[in-house]
Amino acid sequence: MQIQSQILTTIPVFSIDDNMEKVIRFFKTSTFSHVAVVEDGKLLGMISENDFETFEKGKKVEAYKYNLEMFFVDSDTSWLDVLEVFSKNDANILPVLDKDETFFGYYDLTDIVSLFIGTPFFTEPGGILVVAKGLSDYSFSEIAQIVESNNAKLYGAFITEIENDVAQITLKITSANLNEITQSFRRYNYTILYGNDDDLFLEDLKDRSNYLDKYLNV
Repeated sequence: MQIQSQILTTIPVFSIDDNMEKVIRFFKTSTFSHVAVVEDGKLLGMISENDFETFEKGKKVEAYKYNLEMFFVDSDTSWLDVLEVFSKNDANILPVLDKDETFFGYYDLTDIVSLFIGTPFFTEPGGILVVAKGLSDYSFSEIAQIVESNNAKLYGAFITEIENDVAQITLKITSANLNEITQSFRRYNYTILYGNDDDLFLEDLKDRSNYLDKYLNV
């Protein structure tokens, strides 16, 4: 999935010589978690809205340079890695650098998640299974073989949780009738954590994840 067309160049950046009053005004009039500080086209770091209470409008950005958070992606970063950087930094805006490591623009989390939930994994009719098995015991080739041996196709699979050396894997399957498939997974010693149609799964996903609930509801 190509996401480069989602790079935004209309959101402002600040320099270390700017007054903090501009930054304060930015956060008061937007819902973004961060904003970039740039010098000579190079990213110095991100000012976090979480530090808002410490901002003094009479000071310059330079006074807060030690509070800057450094995270970014480049224009070739895959969409999955982009989502990972968003999540790790609890951010809803992400600076994008070009091949010369020059600041190019931003990704907005809402835009990227909108693309994600527009993929066949979410939009095509079918069923959702969430299975679990030991990290050293499962394989994606085995998972695909189990699904396809039951005359179904696998739209996608990803690891949604790892705990105590057990991987939790979410599957989207073309077949809405999951009974035979779930029985096959049990024969291969997978634990079935969830098996339902995709509409109910999406509602459950939104209800149970505070982070995705905030940004998937677009």
